[in-house]
Amino acid sequence: MPTQVETEIERLREEIRRHEYLYYVLNQPQISDEEFDRLMRRLQDLEREHPELVTPDSPTQRVGGQPSEEFPKVRHSVPMLSLDNTYSIEELKDFDRRVRQLSGRAQVEYVGELKLDGLSMALIYEDGLLTHGVTRGDGRIGEDVTPNVRTIRSVPLRVDRRKLAVWNHPRRFEVRGEVIMPVKAFEKLNAQREAAGEAKFANPRNAAAGTMRQLDPKIVAQRNLDMYIYQVLVNGRPPLARHWDVLDSLEHLGFKVNPHRRLCASFGELLDYIREWESKRESLDYEIDGIVVKVNDTQLWEELGYTAKSPRWAVAYKYPARQATTRVINIRAQVGRTGTLTPVADLEPVQVGGVTVSHATLHNIDEIERLGVRIGDRVLVQRAGEVIPQVVKVVEHAPDGRPFRMPKTCPACGGDVFRAEGEVAYRCVNAACPARLKESLLHFAGRRAMNIDGLGEALVDQLVERGMVKDAADLYRLTPEQLAGLERMGEKSAANLIREIEKSRQADLARVIFAIGIPFVGERTAQLLADHFGSLDALAKAAQAELEAVPEIGPKTARGITEFFREKRNQQLLEKLRAAGLRFEQRKAKQTQPPLEGKRFVLTGTLPNYSREQAREMIEDAGGRVTGSVSKKTDYLVVGSEPGSKLEKARQLGIKIIDEKELLRLLGK
Repeated sequence: MPTQVETEIERLREEIRRHEYLYYVLNQPQISDEEFDRLMRRLQDLEREHPELVTPDSPTQRVGGQPSEEFPKVRHSVPMLSLDNTYSIEELKDFDRRVRQLSGRAQVEYVGELKLDGLSMALIYEDGLLTHGVTRGDGRIGEDVTPNVRTIRSVPLRVDRRKLAVWNHPRRFEVRGEVIMPVKAFEKLNAQREAAGEAKFANPRNAAAGTMRQLDPKIVAQRNLDMYIYQVLVNGRPPLARHWDVLDSLEHLGFKVNPHRRLCASFGELLDYIREWESKRESLDYEIDGIVVKVNDTQLWEELGYTAKSPRWAVAYKYPARQATTRVINIRAQVGRTGTLTPVADLEPVQVGGVTVSHATLHNIDEIERLGVRIGDRVLVQRAGEVIPQVVKVVEHAPDGRPFRMPKTCPACGGDVFRAEGEVAYRCVNAACPARLKESLLHFAGRRAMNIDGLGEALVDQLVERGMVKDAADLYRLTPEQLAGLERMGEKSAANLIREIEKSRQADLARVIFAIGIPFVGERTAQLLADHFGSLDALAKAAQAELEAVPEIGPKTARGITEFFREKRNQQLLEKLRAAGLRFEQRKAKQTQPPLEGKRFVLTGTLPNYSREQAREMIEDAGGRVTGSVSKKTDYLVVGSEPGSKLEKARQLGIKIIDEKELLRLLGK
């Protein structure tokens, strides 16, 4: 008989699974994120206290373990064949005629499904549990990426075996579907890569494919992939006589099936469906490039058979490529929210896929040189698979075409433009540039920077749009009365935020250096600079050679620092921050012999009374060093509630494991 703890754990799992299904599959959440997190934390606490009760299908096990070194190869039980493509209604009519001739039927019922632009994946379930996730590969052999698949929240880790009665209770079955990256997730990912100086993905499909080949599941989990299922195999065959019923049964079992499918009783109804979605596809939050057409009668599938590469009972109708030719009127640099300058082509307006296009991205200066595009040239513009229209190639060079050159000053603020050696991106170094102000403020207030709790995106939008804040220093001039007049800000919220802003004046020098947004200066580099120079003034006056003498500082970072402090607007910002009372000097060590000198610490989980940043600061003030991963060189692992995989690794390596109380004892507190 189950114990009280076992009963509560199973109740929590069922409730979490239900809310995951409502949120990620049906898009109909019934509780807030905070309430969901509370349920998950309670389950994590119980499983940590009773590790013998943890099961592979628990919602807590979506992300776990160490990164893979490589993906094992797996042979598909049944080949994952590709579909033949048709590009015109005439070719689709030929497909319909062949199906009717081979089947001997005057009319055939079809199922139309949106052709998602992602990557195909096979999921294998045994005894109701997800055991393998395998890429299509070459159709016969794919790669086992199960840890990555488990991070996709719309993929059930367990299927209710009672519901498998619809397929005659198979012990093992396989579902196949398409892994996609929604447009919003794609845009967010590219913005993050741009901010980090990394190459952006060309389109959501490439981003999804690149993500699934990540060796670390934690990275995959951050990218918000989704998966729609379109097929099931039991003993290598469809379990039901009608494909439409198969899709319904998949939905009944908790899989995410595309809701825009349609049962078409005739070829005419199929054409109506295809034409309808050609005009409606812009309304979707994911990319499609056509319609998949399948014979509904699965008993006909074997009868119709297969070619060497494709089934004869299905075909993909591809929508016309969204391309057109037009002339480049001008090329200008557009400043993004991270300060990166992106060349944009102004075009003679042209219809592309039913939308008027008058601008297209050229990505970066290297892409302009690769294309050889100049102002005045006729170019091919494409929207297929692209969130933002792009220039594909030059169709005809203009005899008087003018080359584009990246401006030396920012078009948004007039500040200096900087390009690091070996970097593709040009950047505006003015931290108060209007084009990047919102992003600069969010970074400045971030948890790892000045840690101004409550200053989120919605509030920053209002402060900037109302002209209340023109740079980070203006935050320290805000009053409770001003804040209380903003949307969703009452007197209590305003007072709390002012208190957080006041508290941030005491942040140490390393945080200030990190917060002001110097190119290529992250947390670790900011700490090294603070330790080496001791003050912001000394850092600002340092020559490039002096900077390169600092351990771990290379030429690219050194030049980014000198360019930042050379910009007059940044000098003005620093003076305003000095007047606001921020720390411009390193705090002196309180002890001549720091108690943790030379000791290496790793933090995991949530501490009862201190944030990780506060714990890090205390350790470093005491001469210790905090690293991100456990190794043989680690001296202590500090464990809070909900620890990650670092705890198990520390146990394996014999690392000393301590809690917050023991840490404070080491610190002499």
